[in-house]
Amino acid sequence: MEQSGTSTRLADAVQGLTSELVSALRSGGPFGLAGSVRGADGPEADGLALAAVRVVGADAVLPSVLRRTPADPDDLAVFSGAVHAYPPPADASPTSAWSHWAMRRTLLRLDASAEDTSGPDTEPGAAWLDDASWQSLTHQLAVLAPLAVPGGDCAVTRVARGRPVDVSRGFVRAVRRRDWLQAAGAGRWLALLDGVPDTLGLEAGLAFVAQMGCADPRVALQVEAARLMRTGAPV
Repeated sequence: MEQSGTSTRLADAVQGLTSELVSALRSGGPFGLAGSVRGADGPEADGLALAAVRVVGADAVLPSVLRRTPADPDDLAVFSGAVHAYPPPADASPTSAWSHWAMRRTLLRLDASAEDTSGPDTEPGAAWLDDASWQSLTHQLAVLAPLAVPGGDCAVTRVARGRPVDVSRGFVRAVRRRDWLQAAGAGRWLALLDGVPDTLGLEAGLAFVAQMGCADPRVALQVEAARLMRTGAPV
């Protein structure tokens, strides 16, 4: 029962943080990571906050990344704490390793002084994506949507850049399967890629995904990120 309760509190914290991120991206208003993950009292508060940030990953500071604005020192402290508290184990899945790498890279992007403490900036391997089917590629890219940011360059983004038509096919498939989270993640990648077929109708597709998946703040977060990158927001 205690483990179940902790899982519920973590899920609530993740949902609350994601909702705050969506609100900040939509409004263009201020966003404070530290304030958005505080709320639980007692000895579990810090651990719960850091775990929630780790689940959200690099997107936990997305407003600062997209707006190219300095992050508050308190926000950087929370984000850095999550990076250091949850390093991937040696047998971590590729997506887990890449998610953690994205957080380290984002921390360095926002705080150059973190270079000595964030760990080596060695990319995980990406050979597992080279021969992936378009269905599998789309699934994996959707999981790694936090890597889809302006100016981002790594092995995963280079694979995505080489297969815009496959990602487009995956986006359509996800919509047809009503997998709104995968569709939103794929749409975020497509907002950055050249060579996306005009016939895809990405803008209308994103609007449809946002409408159908509106109950899930994770969907809204990916759609808002894609919209900001497509409309030339200050990124």
